Amino acid sequence: MDELLPALPEDWERCLAVAAHPDDIEYGAASAIARWTAQGKQVTYLLATRGEAGIDAMHPDQAAPLREEEQRAGAREVGVDVVEFLDHRDGVVEYGSDLRRDIVRAIRRHRPDVIVSGAFTVRMVGGMTNQADHRAVGLATLDAARDAGNRWIFPELVDEGLPPWGGVRYVCFAGAERPTHGVDVTGEPLQRGIASLAAHAE
Repeated sequence: MDELLPALPEDWERCLAVAAHPDDIEYGAASAIARWTAQGKQVTYLLATRGEAGIDAMHPDQAAPLREEEQRAGAREVGVDVVEFLDHRDGVVEYGSDLRRDIVRAIRRHRPDVIVSGAFTVRMVGGMTNQADHRAVGLATLDAARDAGNRWIFPELVDEGLPPWGGVRYVCFAGAERPTHGVDVTGEPLQRGIASLAAHAE
């Protein structure tokens, strides 16, 4: 039998979960988030898009508000009250300074100790091919975690009243091709994570 992964340290208070689309967090990290909110930790969701291109039979103008509401409902199932959207275009999210700046802005505002995102590699766990938006957002999140602590990167954010935040201790990637740490979600956290995924009924 394979050895269990080492447990991710949990001696921290605030987490920012960053994803490309509604339901991405639910497929990778929601049960862990349920465990953490039950411990009293503060978790905030940041979505790069509203998932408007995610329902083939529904026009994006209709899909966006529906998927936004499903994301908020899924977040509530795991104890997350704050869900923010960046309004990048679903399906064609571009890695670059605009995306990095948007994520840095959120990091400086929420001041997380831990950031959770999705894998940014071409392959995910199990060899599954990763989607372009996931890769762009994951890599931008990794870079933004460092950028957030440097006052000379995006100095305009200081003018917005957002000083540097260098307090990110870990950046964690759900679905990584070669995982190094795990979170025990046995019992109630797993059930709450399943309920959060079920909130994405459409």
